[in-house]
Amino acid sequence: MSQAEDIESVDEDGIIESVSGPVVTATDLDARMNDVVYVGDEGLMGEVIEIEGNLTTIQVYEETSGVGPGEPVQNTGEPLSVDLGPGMMDSIYDGVQRPLDVLEDKMGTAFLDRGVDAPGIDLEKKWEFSPEVETGDTVEPGDIVGIVEETVTIDHKVMVPPDYEGGEVTTVGDGEFTVEETVVELDNGEEIQMHQEWPVREARPAGDKETPTEPLVTGQRVQDGLFPLAKGGTAAIPGPFGSGKTVTQQQLAKWSDADIVVYIGCGERGNEMTEVIEDFPELPDPQTGNPLMARTCLIANTSNMPVAARESCIYTGITIAEYYRDMGYDVALMADSTSRWAEAMREISSRLEEMPGEEGYPAYLAAALSEFYERAGKFQLMNGGEGSISVVGAVSPPGGDFSEPVTQNTLRIVKTFWALDADLAERRHFPSINWNESYSLYKDQLDPWWESNVAGDWADTRQWAVDVLDEEDELQEIVQLVGKDALPEDQQLTMEVARYIREAWLQQNALHDVDTYCEPEKTYRMLGAIKTFNDEAFEALEAGVPIEEITDVDAAPQLNRMGTAEEWEEFIDGIESDLADQLRALY
Repeated sequence: MSQAEDIESVDEDGIIESVSGPVVTATDLDARMNDVVYVGDEGLMGEVIEIEGNLTTIQVYEETSGVGPGEPVQNTGEPLSVDLGPGMMDSIYDGVQRPLDVLEDKMGTAFLDRGVDAPGIDLEKKWEFSPEVETGDTVEPGDIVGIVEETVTIDHKVMVPPDYEGGEVTTVGDGEFTVEETVVELDNGEEIQMHQEWPVREARPAGDKETPTEPLVTGQRVQDGLFPLAKGGTAAIPGPFGSGKTVTQQQLAKWSDADIVVYIGCGERGNEMTEVIEDFPELPDPQTGNPLMARTCLIANTSNMPVAARESCIYTGITIAEYYRDMGYDVALMADSTSRWAEAMREISSRLEEMPGEEGYPAYLAAALSEFYERAGKFQLMNGGEGSISVVGAVSPPGGDFSEPVTQNTLRIVKTFWALDADLAERRHFPSINWNESYSLYKDQLDPWWESNVAGDWADTRQWAVDVLDEEDELQEIVQLVGKDALPEDQQLTMEVARYIREAWLQQNALHDVDTYCEPEKTYRMLGAIKTFNDEAFEALEAGVPIEEITDVDAAPQLNRMGTAEEWEEFIDGIESDLADQLRALY
């Protein structure tokens, strides 16, 4: 159902019986599950979530204060759908794909009235359509029939809708068209427009899901270096309040090498979404130099917006992501946060008086999370191409308790786990990803890519860093009891090397112009410089040089400046040379 559909075109065939927050019950409503309805005299958008006899239960996506029994309920007979077509990039939507900038212009204020609506894409704007097919060609569902320059970065590929039969092309348009005008006609009478609609709760069809073998390069050293995510993979970022979930996800949205970014602000504070909305149009895309918003779609459903709309915004975002995946793009979807989504499901479930599961969450919490993350992946498309959706979901466990249901159920599903640590955040170590608790199950399948594109000993160098950090973690217990000076000199040196790994490599300044993004080659070279210090220092130690002289060499503190060095290749070359010269001069 297009949200632009005129409310007067649907039948008034139900009456409100009761209202309980976002949950409304109606009688005499001829409806099916997930039908979109308009509730009350103001026509508030809602969705059928339960039918029992003559009683229909609806979750309303807007504030229901003032709505009372006896008011009408109008059924559209169609499920909640999104408008798909050119114009979604560089747009900001709410949870049910209403364009917030368009509604602001329509209302003349940032405070929107209830019941106000607008189509998800501009139905009047004309786009320059360049055909990719000719008369007589045979096309099938998913085939690309034309190209539209949607933004300076993204070419929008007009496709045969997946629910069409396909056939022989009889007419092809060329020139400017609105999204509702026919650009290609088939011999079976099917007409292809630039505009499609798709139900948000139904995954768009694709071919086989493949094993991802290429990493989503994030530009963050701790993630690329230790816990990589594949293009088409799933990741979770759990962490307590103030540990940096939102900044970490914003960094991924800004700097990851995905073609398209869909950023969902689900129940988070308004000032955080304001920062995204203000920053993204000003930021240059590191891949193209064009504005970052040119390949970004924002869905803003902040904590002061109706709670039921949080439940739909996740599905709206993943459906938009699937649409661009079908064009052959690599899409990165950021959901901040899935905990607020789960809380919305918990509130609706409690108002329905369903049997609660653990901590009051609905019994189907695990199934809902699985259904969402399952829509990620690297796919063989219907048109023979490839596309992927990488999903990164933030989780906000109360009190940082990772044993709570949303975190635990998410962990069973995702393959990359970036655990944020409040203690690291308090020590101003950002990103505050705990290297002892985090993991990635994609490392083995991604290592061939790193070894062929970055360095042949990538996996060995990473494993060396992991081993050093593990040994430091074991030694910390002894240090806390007897002090660092009581350790043997080789273990003291290991502690010093681990400190440089933590401070010079794992820490990264998101607010520094240079350090905010670190390409894979720089990530490898920085770790290689620390390993050079390790190798040279242990050789000096074996030659009888005291540990104090080894750690006091002038070149060692320069390791902490590698991340912010603009000419990093020359800088790292110089450090490695100075380390070797200064340490060898000691013996």
